[in-house]
Amino acid sequence: MDLNFFKNIRILDGGTGQELLSRGLEAKGTLWSANALLQDKYHDLLLNTHLDFIKAGAEVIVTATFATRRKRLKDNQIESKFEYLNQKAGKIAVKAKKIFSNILIAGGLPPQNITYEADRRNEKEINNNFKEQAKVLSPYVDFFYFDVLSSIKEIGCGIKAIKEFKKPYLIGIHISEGTNLPSGEKISDLKSVIDDQVLGVMLSCVSPENYEANFTEVKNLGTPFGFKLNGFITTKPNTSFAENYLKSKTGNPTEILGKRKDLNPKNMARIVEKFKDAGATILGGCCETSPSHIKAIARLK
Repeated sequence: MDLNFFKNIRILDGGTGQELLSRGLEAKGTLWSANALLQDKYHDLLLNTHLDFIKAGAEVIVTATFATRRKRLKDNQIESKFEYLNQKAGKIAVKAKKIFSNILIAGGLPPQNITYEADRRNEKEINNNFKEQAKVLSPYVDFFYFDVLSSIKEIGCGIKAIKEFKKPYLIGIHISEGTNLPSGEKISDLKSVIDDQVLGVMLSCVSPENYEANFTEVKNLGTPFGFKLNGFITTKPNTSFAENYLKSKTGNPTEILGKRKDLNPKNMARIVEKFKDAGATILGGCCETSPSHIKAIARLK
């Protein structure tokens, strides 16, 4: 893969998990998008969601593997399905690429412990978790995407874990509010772990306002940069997101994080255009960002 790919403006897909729920995916525990892989009846729904993002203008799709991390599967008593679910996500993404051969597939590697919180476990355990998921995904993907990670330690572990697969990577860091990662570290601290295989750095699953607050620092990293913007009201609720999600009645994160009403496709495109004009080249959406949002963003290219 061309390591300069993201130096030009590129359009990423949107929030596949939330889009699946909006299209009728039934929640099951905290499996979220993984339920679309677990049940055969939803495989076409996932494929069509990938295809609709591509038709809207996405040049990159991310495998539906955010909830197929081992911990999430263990929490839902289906850890034995780990390899099957990650393989299925890769295979369905490849089906989409066979229809639209010009797109790239990003192998989504999520936080291996708790979403929106720094992973405090030892590095060996984190590294092993990343490696086993990357190993299953590698045959199906063009590059790896570290999806919504919350500490420099996690990102460093992930980079080490994928080295043997000889594929570049895109980093998606998360900041819930302010200018520090949930770990307390700064975006500039990424310089201590990235190497010459980095394709770019994004802020992922963040609000437009949060991205703007951190724009200068991510730009100063010296790599291609951009975002996957979400439509949640917050990613830092008053009480633990993880604890509340386990008690969720719907399995939909919006039950805890809320859903904004102001970020329609037209408004989001207006915001994205400002960031693009300031130098961002990686333009995409995260949770609550639909194909219609991506279509509006793609018109800016």
